[in-house]
Amino acid sequence: MGSRLIAPSILAADFGNLQHDVEMVNKSEADWFHIDIMDGVFVPNISYGMPVLKAIAAHAKKPLDVHLMIIDPDRYIKAFAELDSSILTVHYEACTHLHRTLQAIKSEGMQTGVALNPHTNISVLEDTIKDIDIVLIMSVNPGFGGQSFIENTYDKVRSLKAMINGKNASTRIEVDGGVTDKNAKELVEAGADVLVAGSFIFKSDDQLTTIHDLKTIAN
Repeated sequence: MGSRLIAPSILAADFGNLQHDVEMVNKSEADWFHIDIMDGVFVPNISYGMPVLKAIAAHAKKPLDVHLMIIDPDRYIKAFAELDSSILTVHYEACTHLHRTLQAIKSEGMQTGVALNPHTNISVLEDTIKDIDIVLIMSVNPGFGGQSFIENTYDKVRSLKAMINGKNASTRIEVDGGVTDKNAKELVEAGADVLVAGSFIFKSDDQLTTIHDLKTIAN
């Protein structure tokens, strides 16, 4: 699998100074930009849409890992491809025809991601795991930053890793929500490949060092 990746969550950035924070991530040892798109329907919060993503994409020098927390994501697959998204993650809970959605994402040249809410069992992905590049395990209830980590996540990551290995898939596991230097090592030991961190990075006094330390712990 190679080295573990760090994806700072731009939802926690300073929106009044977005270019500055994007350039900080460019300079850092982080690997991806994690970008949460929320519609106020699928989750009880509205984040930002296409214009802000376009502004981020204009300055970002690393892959855009776009996480759609929206209903009916199929409507927007093409639009996100046109905004240079490298990975497009949809929620299992928002997709009636998951396989079709994954094919549509692939056909636009993006990597496929599927996110699972904390209450959703990994077994729902058994039939599609070979079509999924990344499974995003939500370790908090989606919608708001700064929540505390759900402890069941470790077991969920371990079970998912066993499924991926059992199916001989090359799917990577991403964990999003409440990730800090306190749980990063245990998550990686459980099988996580990508760690998303928001508040922990952006609220720290020295963001570059915080990213460096997370990357060191994860690898």
